[in-house]
Amino acid sequence: MSASIPSTAAGEGRIESPYPHEWLFVHAERTPDASAIATPTTRLTYGVLADRVRALVGHLDARGVGRGDRVLIALPNTPATVVAGLAVNALGATAVELNRAWSADVLASIVATSNVRTAFIWGRDARTWGTAMLTASIDHLLVVHPAELPTGMRDALGDNVTLVLEDGEVDPAVGPAPSTPELPSLQPEHAALILYTSGTTGRPQGVIQTFRNIDANTRSIVEYLQLTADDRAMLVLPLFYCYGRSVLQTHLLAGGSVFLDTRFAFPRVVLEEMRSEGCTGFAGVPLTFEIIRRQVDVSSIPFDRLRYVTQAGGAMAADTIAWARTVFAPAKLFVMYGQTEATARLSYLPPGRGTDKAGSIGIPIPGVELRVVDEAGRELPRGEIGELVARGENVTPGYLDAPSETASILHDGWLWTGDLAVQDEDGFFYHRGRAKEILKIGGHRVSPVEIEQVIERHPGVAEAAVIGLPDDLSGEVPAAFVIPRTPQAPSSADLRRFCQERLPPYQVPVSFAFVDALPRSESGKLLRAELRRAGA
Repeated sequence: MSASIPSTAAGEGRIESPYPHEWLFVHAERTPDASAIATPTTRLTYGVLADRVRALVGHLDARGVGRGDRVLIALPNTPATVVAGLAVNALGATAVELNRAWSADVLASIVATSNVRTAFIWGRDARTWGTAMLTASIDHLLVVHPAELPTGMRDALGDNVTLVLEDGEVDPAVGPAPSTPELPSLQPEHAALILYTSGTTGRPQGVIQTFRNIDANTRSIVEYLQLTADDRAMLVLPLFYCYGRSVLQTHLLAGGSVFLDTRFAFPRVVLEEMRSEGCTGFAGVPLTFEIIRRQVDVSSIPFDRLRYVTQAGGAMAADTIAWARTVFAPAKLFVMYGQTEATARLSYLPPGRGTDKAGSIGIPIPGVELRVVDEAGRELPRGEIGELVARGENVTPGYLDAPSETASILHDGWLWTGDLAVQDEDGFFYHRGRAKEILKIGGHRVSPVEIEQVIERHPGVAEAAVIGLPDDLSGEVPAAFVIPRTPQAPSSADLRRFCQERLPPYQVPVSFAFVDALPRSESGKLLRAELRRAGA
C-alpha cells in the first residue's frame, strides 16, 4: 500500500478504512484546500497536513521506525503533535502519548517499561527529561520547537536528533526529506495508541487502543453528534487525554477541522477565538465549565455557528449543567460518559432529554451495550445500584504488559468500569460513584456522589466533594469539602440543616470545609485521595 490514497477509500462518500492516517489522505485528495488543523499562529489545510505527515514518515522510516515499534509523544497541543501521531501510525507503529507535566521519575519509568526507542519531546522539556536519561534510553529524539532547547543540550544529545517545527514541518536545516516509503499493510487489531491513566493511585497504566477501537468509537460519536465536513471544534483538552483525542479523531473522519488553543488560562480569549473562528463545537470537562462560569459573561459573546457543546470527564453539578444549557443555547448540550479503557465514549444524554432525565449519563452510544450487574456479574433489575459493565468494539484489549490488571477489568468480553450506576425504567443510566469510593457507614453502603448532589443543590454552593473519615462507632462518616458560589459562604450549620432535610441521618456530613478549589487531575477528575490526606 502506498502513501497516497488507499484504493479502499477512493471516491466520494463514506470512508471505509479504519485507519486515521488514511482518513487524512482521503480528505487531502478530495478537498486539499479545506482547513484541517489551526492554532492562533498556524493553519494547515488537509493537503498541507498530508504533506507534513508524508515527510515525517520518510524521516522516521530512515531512522528505522516500522510496524510494531512504539514511539513516545510528549507534546503540548500543536500541529506537530497531530502530524507525529499520524506519521507514527502510518508506519504501523504505536504512538505512546504522555502527559509532559509528569515528573522525570514517572517519565523515566514509562520510557523503560514501554520499550520506546524513538521520542518526540518539546524543546524546553529536554531539561526535565535530562541528558543522561535521553541518551541512555532514546536512540532517536525528535525535538519540537527546538528554539527552546536548553543552551548546550543540542550538542550533548549527539547526532540522533531531528528538529521539528511547531507546525509539524521537519526543520529544513536537517536536509532534504527522505522519500516516502511504501506503507505497511495493517490489521484493525494492531495497537495504534497507548494512552496513560493519570497515575494518581500508583504507577500510571498504559491503556492499549487498537485501530478497531478507535474506528468504532469515532464512528459512533460522529453519528450521534451528526458531524460533517462543515464542523469546526475548539479544542482546549490535551491530546494525551482520550476525550481530547476523540475530538481530533472525529473531525478527521468527518473531514472537519479542529482549532487547538492552549490559552485556557484566559478563558474569555479562548471563547472570543471560538466565535471569530466560527467554531461549531466545544468540548470540556466539569472544571472547564466551572472556570468559564466564574470568569466569563458568556451571554456577551455571540456564537453564530456554535451548534453543540459536549461535557464528559466526570459528573458536573446539576446547576452548572442547567447554566451551560442556557448560556450556550441554541447550541445543544451533550452530557457524556466514558473511559480511556473504552477508547473515549460509552454513553450520551440526548439533548432533548436534558430536563426530564436530569442527572443521567444517558443511553449507550451506537454499537455499545451497557448493563448494571452485581458482584457475580448477574444483571440487576432496573432501579437497583450495581457496577456498570460495557461491551463493544471500542473496549480495549487491556493494559500494556499488565495481565493481572487487565484480567481485573475484562470478564467474558465485558469491561467492568469500576463505576456504580442504576438504570431507570426508560433505559437511562445514572452514575452513582466509583465502586472503590463507596463509603461504609454503620452497615450502609453510600456513594459520596449521592451526598455531593444534595449539597450542590444549595444556592450558596458551587461545588462539593465528599470523603469518608475513620470512625470508631460507624466505621466511616462523611465529610464534605465545599466551594462557595459567592464570597459570602453559607455557614456549616446552614449546610448541615440543608442536608438534614434531604438526607438520612447517616449521610449528613459531620464537617464542612470551605475551599477555593478541589484537587483535580489534568483531565479534570476529582482527586479524592488528596482530600483524604487533607481531611486525615
